[in-house]
Amino acid sequence: MHWIWFIIVGALVGLLGRLFHRGRDPIGFLLTTAVGILSLVIAAAISSGWIAFAIGVVIAVVLVALLGHLNVGHRGAPRRV
Repeated sequence: MHWIWFIIVGALVGLLGRLFHRGRDPIGFLLTTAVGILSLVIAAAISSGWIAFAIGVVIAVVLVALLGHLNVGHRGAPRRV
């Protein structure tokens, strides 16, 4: 049951990370959930409780920005500049 809550909260953290990141993000829901879970794992290593949740959201914003910059998850033809 602990892992189910971890996945649900990870999805929430990933969605908040996408919400707080400006611009268009080419990543899907599964990658957003993975970013949120990874962010929570990193935040849990740093702190615990609600502070870890807040740190996880900040880390998720950074990871979403990195993935958006690397154009991970983009489908179809490459972007024209």
